[in-house]
Amino acid sequence: MQRDKPHITPSVQNYWELLKPRVMSLVVFTGFCGLWMAPGSIHPILAFTAILCIAAGAGAAGCLNMWFERDLDKLMVRTMTRPVASGLIHPDSALAFGVILALLSIVVCQVAINTTAAILLTITIGFYVGVYTILLKPNTPQNIVIGGIAGALPPVIGWSAVSPLDLRPWSLFLIIFLWTPAHFWSLALNHAAEYKEAGLPMMPNTAGIQKTKKYITIYAILTVVSAIIPCMLQMAGWFYLGCTLVFGAGFIFLAIQLYKSEDSQEGLRVFAFSILFLFILFAALIADRKTYG
Repeated sequence: MQRDKPHITPSVQNYWELLKPRVMSLVVFTGFCGLWMAPGSIHPILAFTAILCIAAGAGAAGCLNMWFERDLDKLMVRTMTRPVASGLIHPDSALAFGVILALLSIVVCQVAINTTAAILLTITIGFYVGVYTILLKPNTPQNIVIGGIAGALPPVIGWSAVSPLDLRPWSLFLIIFLWTPAHFWSLALNHAAEYKEAGLPMMPNTAGIQKTKKYITIYAILTVVSAIIPCMLQMAGWFYLGCTLVFGAGFIFLAIQLYKSEDSQEGLRVFAFSILFLFILFAALIADRKTYG
């Protein structure tokens, strides 16, 4: 006689993990940078509300991603402990939580901030879940390239909460958009076998390891070049430019080292440094906006 599985009550921590907090923290930071860089002013409470909406929207997208990919997550060591894949949270609960959080973030953004920010937030959530997760990821190795649009929009949302959009916030969008492939593929190199087992057409499996390393180097160079554009648009000064050139050189150097190396750990070094690079880049923008604003 088969016994029923014991009922597990999910904890607050389990629901917090549904939101992909590491990804969400980077989204919040870049969103804040967009808000901070925008000319004009916004009441501190509304600024906090705008960032909260960006965080909730990003968390909702991560939650719905875990709900949709729960069966795939079970096949990979990197993801099998996620709350839905591991059975800690029922799929229906994750779906309801994600949908409610997404709707709340959009409605609050519309009511408290403005229509432009709410529309951009809707596009961000919809693109990550509907286009990247459901359409692109299972079908094309360019999934992370095109899907990077969703991750690159938060600074544009932050900017739109304060000021009308122009070329300047889109320069921040471009940096993150070009940064994403190098960042993600450097991690994917170490999980190529898992992606193959799960049937996902990730670049290391479709193009090969060496060609993926070549693409990582190309995108690292493009990212650093794009990071100079804010200076051309007079958004920042010499401090930001100096940080871009110094840490950008480090990013490109590590990518080239990865291309030449047979050591799989080099990919993890590029992955870790890419996060540091983006953080320093946007932190320098925030600092220079205060100086040169």
